[in-house]
Amino acid sequence: MKKILLTVCVALGIISCSNAQKTAFTKEALEDKMLSVDGVELSFQTIIKKYEGKTVIIDVWASWCPDCVKGMPKVVELQKQFPDAVYLFLSYDKTPESWSKGIEKYGVKGEHYLILSKWKGGTFSNSIDLDWIPRYMVLNKKGEISLYKAIEADDEKLISTIKNLN
Repeated sequence: MKKILLTVCVALGIISCSNAQKTAFTKEALEDKMLSVDGVELSFQTIIKKYEGKTVIIDVWASWCPDCVKGMPKVVELQKQFPDAVYLFLSYDKTPESWSKGIEKYGVKGEHYLILSKWKGGTFSNSIDLDWIPRYMVLNKKGEISLYKAIEADDEKLISTIKNLN
């Protein structure tokens, strides 16, 4: 009986560790290059350093993504609810032109960067375990990851995480 109980405890420990939320970006993610709206190439680390001292909501999206576009009204509501947070939009659009048009067409308000590595199998996507977009993440005022993954802008975990940081 003790062996069975021990086996169950070890199995639960392994499962809970494998589902643990990451609290920091990998070196590869931080070094990945992104393009600003004014055409300047920056590392992701440089980008997030600009917003230290603020709660940052990251929205990984693309203008070609139906779920991303469909979720934009929820992002607008989130922005109304938490106007002091920084909204950092990281796009996987295929070209700077389509990215620019998407920002304008969908009225996306916030800070914008185009991820230069590819979506599937790219450095940034691999390092954040990206399997779906839109993808929301929350950084605290120290730049640490407080919420690693949400796929809806009205996700209760996302909202409660932001509330706890403000």
